[in-house]
Amino acid sequence: MLPQVAEPVPGTPALPGSATPHAQPRRRRGGRIRVTEVIPWLVIAIVVAWAALPGLFTSYGPTAGDAAAALQGPSGEHLFGTDATGRDMFTRVVYGSVHSLSGALVAVSVGLVLGTGIGVIAGSVGGFVDDVLMRVVDVLLAVPTLLLSLSVIILLGFGTVQAAVAVGIASVAAFARLSRSEVVRVRRSDYVEAAFASGGTFFNVVRRHVLPNSLTAVIALAALQFGTAILAISTLGFLGYGAPPPTPEWGLMIAEGRNYVATAWWLTTLPGLVVVAVVLSANRISADIARRGRA
Repeated sequence: MLPQVAEPVPGTPALPGSATPHAQPRRRRGGRIRVTEVIPWLVIAIVVAWAALPGLFTSYGPTAGDAAAALQGPSGEHLFGTDATGRDMFTRVVYGSVHSLSGALVAVSVGLVLGTGIGVIAGSVGGFVDDVLMRVVDVLLAVPTLLLSLSVIILLGFGTVQAAVAVGIASVAAFARLSRSEVVRVRRSDYVEAAFASGGTFFNVVRRHVLPNSLTAVIALAALQFGTAILAISTLGFLGYGAPPPTPEWGLMIAEGRNYVATAWWLTTLPGLVVVAVVLSANRISADIARRGRA
């Protein structure tokens, strides 16, 4: 006679090592990579490759035109069509990526360095210094971003670098407020108080404990501001405050094609879709960084 296996009584805990009927192993969520997490990085990688090695993706020149091929629609020869002077639009988008990406990098660097510096000083020192710096930040936050960027670029002059610096200055307030709140949160933690109690100097504690533990949210904001900076620089280029013609800059390209919307939709639609894809990808990467920082 075969031995009978006693079935577990409902409500009783299972013994260690015992198998539960119909038990299925759980999958580890950390080991799975979703497609929605890969696509943003792929989009950014493609645009960075455009900026670094544009000659690998097109054989045309960004400013060379062919009057006989003017206003041709998207095809195998011209992926994004041609403009009114016969210039290949895909080539101009590829070569224009270096202006948009470098401008966004400059803008984020300006905002990150200045804003984080202000926030760290205000949150660490506190008192009168904190009040003065935060009132200045409140004034900057009260001014619309586009208006502040236009004011700065009028003082600096027109151009991609000037537009990037203007966008960066407009983002200083956001970095300063976020970094200050993170520094205040970390400054009140037990291990920071223990570091001070053990004889640590102010600058050493800030450098070794406060600053590294308060940068996660700031880095996430930097990724978010990267996409916002691309959009802002393209906006300034569209308004005529960015790179001068015939520079292949994304905002300028969209502005040049607005007179042909009814007859040549690809002049504005396709460069605009590239800008939208890059901005959305940067925003998704920022959200992923923020979520991993909270985990």
